[in-house]
Amino acid sequence: MNKSKDFRTLCVHAGEIKDTQFGGAISPLYASTSYAFNDVEINQYPRYFNTPNQRGLCEKIAALEGAEAGLIFGSGMAAISTALLSHLQAGDHVIFQDDLYGGTRNFIKKEFGKYGIEYSFSKGLDALDFKAEIRPNTRGIYIETPSNPTLKIIDLQSISEIAQAASIWTMIDNTFASPVNQNPIAFGIDIVIHSATKYLGGHSDICAGVVLATEATIARVFESAKNLGGSLSDYTVWLLERSVKTLFIRVQAQNNNAQLLAEFLKEQPWISKVYYPGLEDHPGHEIAKKQMNGFGGMLSFDLEAGMDTKQFLMSLELIKPTMSLAGIESTALSPRLTSHALLNEEERQHQGITPQMVRFSAGIEAIDDLKNDLLQSMRKTRS
Repeated sequence: MNKSKDFRTLCVHAGEIKDTQFGGAISPLYASTSYAFNDVEINQYPRYFNTPNQRGLCEKIAALEGAEAGLIFGSGMAAISTALLSHLQAGDHVIFQDDLYGGTRNFIKKEFGKYGIEYSFSKGLDALDFKAEIRPNTRGIYIETPSNPTLKIIDLQSISEIAQAASIWTMIDNTFASPVNQNPIAFGIDIVIHSATKYLGGHSDICAGVVLATEATIARVFESAKNLGGSLSDYTVWLLERSVKTLFIRVQAQNNNAQLLAEFLKEQPWISKVYYPGLEDHPGHEIAKKQMNGFGGMLSFDLEAGMDTKQFLMSLELIKPTMSLAGIESTALSPRLTSHALLNEEERQHQGITPQMVRFSAGIEAIDDLKNDLLQSMRKTRS
């Protein structure tokens, strides 16, 4: 597939497998776990991440991110852990931003010590804060922007320049943005990770992850991946390829709803703060404008003091109070009780995660229905 094709066309056609037997319009599903080994260029096996459906899907998602190659995994955490462990060994040091997805932070704290890997967290989100953490044994910088759940923004170009000057790699969790809204490789970031459970899957029915980079880097990740496991079943691969076909139109609708909701919530007296990079008073708004094609479908907000967060969530009728994010249905949760429950209270407070915070994943419903549901829940909670 020609990489100069429009993003919308790539969503539909990149990586598709031709049905040469029956001429069907979609990629056939190859469910086999056993393939011929005589007179073949490669030995295909699900745990080697190279079945027909696995290779086709990786080609599609790589095209969307402007990457040379990719590997698809059984979860976002499988992608994150394998990408990191494939690039680190005992005695190495890596820099992480302080505001991280709770699962990633827990992995670092619980597992790195077992491998003798050193790490530090940046004191802030400016590129100079990361530069200050570089040591002689530093091998890389790991970031996520927008961050989960406070939607903080990091300047990708500046991080890339600092890393290149120090001859270290850069790795980003691009889940919150999606390839529709942000393409970090275009700003010099080396490795892009997604929890494909989220926007790439988009229907709250798939658990997957993906790592994207140059062919040489993906070959390095594969050397660890084939030993650690984490490959994805071909049936789920096939479902994910189907989902990616509608990625652009889904995310555009979610972007629009998130922007309208952020502006609406900002004017509500029962909301003390709104976190969304599309708002002009967001600290990272100008950077986001520079490096994002859209501001995303995720936002967070703090309820006014005294409002019961759990009661507010349980009083929602249309919006679902469920975990995860980025499905076509709008969902809301308390990061303190879910995505960042593995952090201690001091860590949550340091990241700005308060008991009053609600993380909201905008779906594709009618905006007035979403506003009305938030208002009726507010009235029940305040009564």
